[in-house]
Amino acid sequence: MLGWFSLDDDAPPGEADRILARLATRLADSGLRVAGATQRNTDLGADCACDMDVLVIGEEDRPVRISQSLGAGSSGCRLDPGALESAAARVGARMAGAELLILPKFGRQEAVGRGFRSVIAQAAAEGIPVLLHVPPEQRAAFADFCGGMGQHLRPEALADWCLDQVAGVR
Repeated sequence: MLGWFSLDDDAPPGEADRILARLATRLADSGLRVAGATQRNTDLGADCACDMDVLVIGEEDRPVRISQSLGAGSSGCRLDPGALESAAARVGARMAGAELLILPKFGRQEAVGRGFRSVIAQAAAEGIPVLLHVPPEQRAAFADFCGGMGQHLRPEALADWCLDQVAGVR
């Protein structure tokens, strides 16, 4: 019950985030009890890295800034792992009664056991279907994590997969 998708390298930056945000809204508007989070990146111009925010579904008015400004010339990872953990805790607290969990991605933090990893495991243990994006560089770590439980989906099949999964548990 772990559905995942990847996009081609030539996909516009942030496209997976936009796909998941539109899908989460559409499914919630159709009456599904959707939990999880989406990510929104705000472009700050050619010379600046974007701001990254996680929007917890149901708390979109309280975004969690998961990027940090490291200053000009920095080359380190801008992710604020503590903020990501805070977003994951908020998602975990909102999962009761959910029919579907949508998460931004299985990224580097999840690959090393942090981020949304425990939320994914909790949902799987409770029989809640999970949908997320898996970047190509994290596919091996995701495969190790899900132990064959993951189903690779085409982006155009995401909505149908979600509806099929929810119909199976209703």
